[in-house]
Amino acid sequence: MHPKRVYPLRFGSLAAMSVNETTHPDNFAWNRQVYHRLKLALSLGLRRQMFLAVCDDLNLRNQVAARLHSTLAYPVGQVLYQPSNTQEASTPAYPRLVTLRLNLSDPNLIAQINQWLSSYPPPIIGASKDNPGRPLPVPAFQIVGVEQLTRQPVAVQRLFLHYLRLTEQQLSSFESSLLLWVPRPWLYAIQQSAPQFWRYRTGVFVFAGEPTPTTQNKSSPERFSGSRNLELGKVEQSALEKSVIQEDFDFPEQTSLNRGNKPQEVAPSKSTTKSTNLTNKSLQEESTDQASTNETSLSEHTSHISKELTELVLATINTTIAEDDEQNLQVKQILQEIEELHSQQASGVKLGAAYHRLGNLYRLRIEQGKSILENLMVAILAYQESITHDENSPQVPDTLNDLGTLYWMLYRTPPNSEEGQAYIEQGIEFYHLALKLISSESHPETYARVQNNLGTAYGDLARFANPGENWQQAVLAYSEALSLRTAEMEPLKYAACQNNLGTAYWHLAQYNQPVEHLKKAIAAYKLALAYYSPEQEPLKYGMIQNNIGTAYWNIAQYEQPTENLNLAIDAYHEALKYRTPTNVPPACAATQNNLGTAYWHLANQSQTSKDERQNLLEQCISSYEEALTLAHSLSGMPLSFDVFATHNNLGLAHFQLATEQYFERDKATRSKHLEAALDNHLQALNGMSKQPEAYQTTFAYVVKTIRAFHNELGIQGQNLALSKVPGQLLPDILPKL
Repeated sequence: MHPKRVYPLRFGSLAAMSVNETTHPDNFAWNRQVYHRLKLALSLGLRRQMFLAVCDDLNLRNQVAARLHSTLAYPVGQVLYQPSNTQEASTPAYPRLVTLRLNLSDPNLIAQINQWLSSYPPPIIGASKDNPGRPLPVPAFQIVGVEQLTRQPVAVQRLFLHYLRLTEQQLSSFESSLLLWVPRPWLYAIQQSAPQFWRYRTGVFVFAGEPTPTTQNKSSPERFSGSRNLELGKVEQSALEKSVIQEDFDFPEQTSLNRGNKPQEVAPSKSTTKSTNLTNKSLQEESTDQASTNETSLSEHTSHISKELTELVLATINTTIAEDDEQNLQVKQILQEIEELHSQQASGVKLGAAYHRLGNLYRLRIEQGKSILENLMVAILAYQESITHDENSPQVPDTLNDLGTLYWMLYRTPPNSEEGQAYIEQGIEFYHLALKLISSESHPETYARVQNNLGTAYGDLARFANPGENWQQAVLAYSEALSLRTAEMEPLKYAACQNNLGTAYWHLAQYNQPVEHLKKAIAAYKLALAYYSPEQEPLKYGMIQNNIGTAYWNIAQYEQPTENLNLAIDAYHEALKYRTPTNVPPACAATQNNLGTAYWHLANQSQTSKDERQNLLEQCISSYEEALTLAHSLSGMPLSFDVFATHNNLGLAHFQLATEQYFERDKATRSKHLEAALDNHLQALNGMSKQPEAYQTTFAYVVKTIRAFHNELGIQGQNLALSKVPGQLLPDILPKL
């Protein structure tokens, strides 16, 4: 028996949000947040995305669907769709989003979409005598009218579910994205009767509202193609979130905590971290006459500017506090300038520069810690507009890099959101666009920054899909950045990138060539360590020492275990000089947990002597106890290791000291260790009710420990053990003794 290894957390396919919440204390606030998330997901233009929007209130559904159509069917400033021939422009006659009502006589979604595409294929742009041109992107489709199936014969309802079950076979030729609107009863029917379709969902967006009887549908006509004036109240204003800001808008230096034996990446500098500690303000409803007047005035005088951009700017102006008045005035002045430039039919260079200044203003807000959704979206739209109007500007590569980082920040707002994978992939697209425009010779600093950012984006993408492949891409990107970031030029950025390269190699080792990649990880960590002074950067120095210990612990599973475990223990001890309970208690607890596991493995090497084994197990227990003491004192704070697994590990160490015969211990000492083992296994059991496999493993430890009480201390010992067991467990335990 040995302690359960605490593996790094991995993220698989995107989990859909819960659909059990039917009421929300503030439906307006909830719905505007969900709408904004849904709009962002659709606006990315990725292929084969399967979204479900759940709404029982048909009036609200009609408003939201119409609003999506009006803002996304013919969007402004989509930089990724700009043709290579700047003389050719995307035709406004071909939509990016198509709205279809479900064909109730033959409710086959994919066939209905394919029929539309065969009637309206994407037009070819940029064609010339020497150039065949290229088709515009296939639009996304939103399907409404599923609620009408309830009034159809059962055979039609079953046919609809049958078609959904065939989605897997149809996806091979499906190049679009799909948004399917359903009420809750049909959502549950799809979950139960069409699990194949449910499994392919990318995200579920649940709107709050009372169900609308289908007999009232006539009061709510749907005019998707002609509904551009339809308003959605204040849905555009989203709940505020916090996000990590990177210095100089440069990517990691990440702040994710060490997950058990998982290495950490370098955190932002102190100046950056300070900005993230600012408390974001709650969203306030504007009710004053002054705010209403400002909004009307600004909307009326920006007729040439994208309505979506204007509304987002209004949302940011109307929800800020008085101290931001100067910034708000600057925003209004730039909007007025842009409007005047449009009216004067100014050159693209002037318009691009004005939009870029608007983007910079919002980037400044974000760098100040105000990384709310609206600020991110205004910066994104403004920068995209700047490139659309002046794609030859020398600032374009840096702007594309910033766009990539802004989309990465959307993934972090909120963290691991339903659309996280889509946001990261969009960010990667922008980074690659930037790299196409520059070279390491012409723009070495920008090139290194983009490659560094690309490495982090691929590392985050590995949480969602193809981890081995994406970590390999991260390694390549970090290596490319390091070919230009020399230690002499930028020692701290060089060290941060080396640490991140080490962590990428560590992750890659979990999928292939473990020994080779772990050795490369250790080499990269040591290169990083050389440029972090423990006096000036104690936390980063301690973190990298912890990463080195983790890599040695991993490599010990493959070769020279005694030597590598001793090296891991040395590194963990060095890390603990700087990761103290006072300055970083969660990090200290994580390193103590790792140290305990390293001691346990070293104690159980075949060449370890009896006396050494006893000493190592005692040190293992001491480290685990220190980790748990700190963990339990940090109620509510996130931890990077599994506390219940640590309780199990501690229990196993106590069990080993109590039961191995070559340890010369009296009955009182054996009883003490057995009681500690049982207490820790029971504590672990309390936290594993929702993990069936882990629960059964821990339950077996409990039974084995109770048997040991009987073997070591007789019936009196067994009775002592049973007196510690909660009553509800006794019926399951007694038959196994």
